[in-house]
Amino acid sequence: MKAIIINKYGSINELKEQEIPTPEIEKNQVLVELYATSINPIDWKMRYGYLQEMLPFSFPIILGWDAAGIVKEVGKDVTRFKVGDRVFARPATTNKGTYAEYTAVDEDLLALIPDNITFEEAAAVPLAGETAWQCLVDFSNIKAGDKVLIHAGAGGVGSYAIQFAKHVGAYVASTASEKNKELLNELGVDQFINYKEQDFSEVLSDYDIVLDTMGGEIMDKSFDVLKEGGKLVSIAGTPSEERAKEKGIKAGSYWLNPSGKQLSEIADLMERGIVKSIIGHVMPFTEAGLKEAHQLSETHHAKGKIVIKIK
Repeated sequence: MKAIIINKYGSINELKEQEIPTPEIEKNQVLVELYATSINPIDWKMRYGYLQEMLPFSFPIILGWDAAGIVKEVGKDVTRFKVGDRVFARPATTNKGTYAEYTAVDEDLLALIPDNITFEEAAAVPLAGETAWQCLVDFSNIKAGDKVLIHAGAGGVGSYAIQFAKHVGAYVASTASEKNKELLNELGVDQFINYKEQDFSEVLSDYDIVLDTMGGEIMDKSFDVLKEGGKLVSIAGTPSEERAKEKGIKAGSYWLNPSGKQLSEIADLMERGIVKSIIGHVMPFTEAGLKEAHQLSETHHAKGKIVIKIK
């Protein structure tokens, strides 16, 4: 099968197109013929080698954490899926990712794609959508009436988080550049903050939840907008335990625990038109296409998700 791999850590030039064997599935897995995948910041962070201590994979590494396609083969213990099903997933941590024509996925990580959702829309969801869901629901116990700040609302995680928060009845503030104000308004944001002109920590206060996607100074300043008993969850750093204790705040970093069940719940919201994927760019499944996609993701200014169309 065709795959885009890396044989060592480094720049985008390490992304190479190569023919490799199609994965062999285990008894609890399905073989998915991929129609689309998408780009996440973890992809290029892994490519540079920033995460090699956390994820000590062996080369060659196929990057990619989002799968959308059709079931081509099922393991003997698989009961919930059959050949021909349209499915999507965030596969388990492995060095055989989704920049490929086929990937093996554990049954419990899969969900059916609704008939009214395209492969590209589905491929945008798993890592970003499940991360947003788990940060707000599992970590923060979001509820109706909560005041929630979501940083970088026009990004992948942010755009899903806004929609989930509004669905449960929360009041949502979000940061973005002026060019994305219209998008955030369409997603239902109650208070838009142009981060280039406003300091969110000076205009917001008494918030219940902050979802930080940026880290650094932005994460640190997020403490200032939370009320006592609030929650700060970051996917880009580790909040200060000392400051959290001082302010009586639950704070922590979050690493996604993939779940087919949760993905099915998100799929239901998409089927009903409550949640949608914001796709800013669709690029081809080529060495050049992946290089361009990584370059764009590294700018931190991509709108929504960057999707790779495989078929």
